[in-house]
Amino acid sequence: MTIPAYSLLLACVMPIVAAGLQKWGASDYDNRQPRQWAQQMQEPRRQRALAAQANCWEALIVFAAALLFAMQHEVDANHRDALCISFIGARLLYLWAYYVDKATLRSLVWLIGYGSALGLIGLTIS
Repeated sequence: MTIPAYSLLLACVMPIVAAGLQKWGASDYDNRQPRQWAQQMQEPRRQRALAAQANCWEALIVFAAALLFAMQHEVDANHRDALCISFIGARLLYLWAYYVDKATLRSLVWLIGYGSALGLIGLTIS
């Protein structure tokens, strides 16, 4: 497997990891009505995990489209791979920062991740 393939796989797994953080240690989790359960969560860290999960889905769409666009245009593999690694690293740090309530760091790494996805598109311009 290549770096883009691993990156896309990891980006697809991140929302599931965030969902796991919501439920981790929750004795009251209701698998019959998980969305209703999530809306009633009181713990701030679980609420942050829910928000991080939503953002992971949003980021996945942007990253997948940018990566596929870059691969279709056969951009330089070294630059493409560096941006994939940057995106995944930023998104992993984003999940952690959101979960532990490091708002400024979270915003900074969100910008790095989003910039990496935009960079993939930018590589096709030249």
